Amino acid sequence: QVQLVESGGGLVQAGGSLRLSCAASGRTFDRYAMGWFRQAPGKEREFVAAISYSGGDTYYADSVKGRFTISRDNAKNTVYLQMSGLKPEDTAVYYCAAGYSIKAVVNYSLIGSWGQGTQVTVSS
Repeated sequence: QVQLVESGGGLVQAGGSLRLSCAASGRTFDRYAMGWFRQAPGKEREFVAAISYSGGDTYYADSVKGRFTISRDNAKNTVYLQMSGLKPEDTAVYYCAAGYSIKAVVNYSLIGSWGQGTQVTVSS
């Protein structure tokens, strides 16, 4: 099992940038693919981005492609989401999650429970 703690959210104007962090517990972090998801008020949680265990492969939802970048530092047990060109529709609580592969993450076949998330609010 892996426990995850998200941070880095905040209030930003449209067009601005934020970097989210997700710190993972445990010594097996580098065995897992990692992903970011988000949930806006009144909407279902949706996939945002995923990265392979090595960091060599990434995958993005069409809605964020070209604006968001997922990365990881296995030495720090941390995965990041660099968000730029933010839009009001990016407003949501952002969560990270682990899976056995990028495909598993994209298909919500996840390991462990959701963290508390971090709120991102983009004003117009």
